[in-house]
Amino acid sequence: MIVVVKLGGKAMEDAAMLRKCAKSIAELAQDGHRVAVVHGGGGALTRWLGKLGKKSEFVDGLRVTDGETRDAALMVLGGMVNKKLVAAIQAAGMPAIGFCGGEGMSFRGRKKFVHGRDLGFVGEICFAEPCWIEALWAQGGIPVMASLVLGSDGEYYNVNADEMAAACAAACHAHALIFLTDVPGVKDARGAVMPWLTTTQAAELIAGSVISGGMLPKLQACGQALKQGVGRVRILPATEAEALPQFYREKLSGGTEVTCP
Repeated sequence: MIVVVKLGGKAMEDAAMLRKCAKSIAELAQDGHRVAVVHGGGGALTRWLGKLGKKSEFVDGLRVTDGETRDAALMVLGGMVNKKLVAAIQAAGMPAIGFCGGEGMSFRGRKKFVHGRDLGFVGEICFAEPCWIEALWAQGGIPVMASLVLGSDGEYYNVNADEMAAACAAACHAHALIFLTDVPGVKDARGAVMPWLTTTQAAELIAGSVISGGMLPKLQACGQALKQGVGRVRILPATEAEALPQFYREKLSGGTEVTCP
């Protein structure tokens, strides 16, 4: 089975939570599955930008990224955050190799406009090539990827990690894409977690402003992955990461499973 796991939020900030997630990822691989990890790290980036005197601005959950912010993202996400996650997975007993999406032309991007607005070095993925991911799998390793890609102009672009996880899952013909998140799942208008959610229902909730902020790109990524043939997509609280190795063996009670209509 091919599984892509997207990790971000507090799981990248809290050492105990990071170890817990890394252990579950390693167990998946030890069970014989091919596992790829895509990570964010926006909290760490915001913190470092604050040290540089820069205030973060977001549009529909996407960070406005000027040149200095992009360079900080390369340093923080492609460097410190990526290597901490690699170390945690290896401490759990599996070899891991960290890189960003720009390496080996694995992911190519282009400038992304949101409502006609130029957000700077914010990109969207236009091409994904899984050959280097597959090469690592052939050697028994776990690829760990930061969400930074190269454009045809030779510039690095900051890409939403949820979008990159979906593109990775589609390119690898993944059986499952799992988002380990800070939240218990997708909530309806009453604030109750929805155990099942179709892409049509998601669009209706977004149109009604029930869903907003950081959940917007996540659900868009879920829909894109399903549309491109990924077998299953689930949003799972990182606090329940220990359920990850049982994803296909038993019914999970936590989080939200996103399905086609």
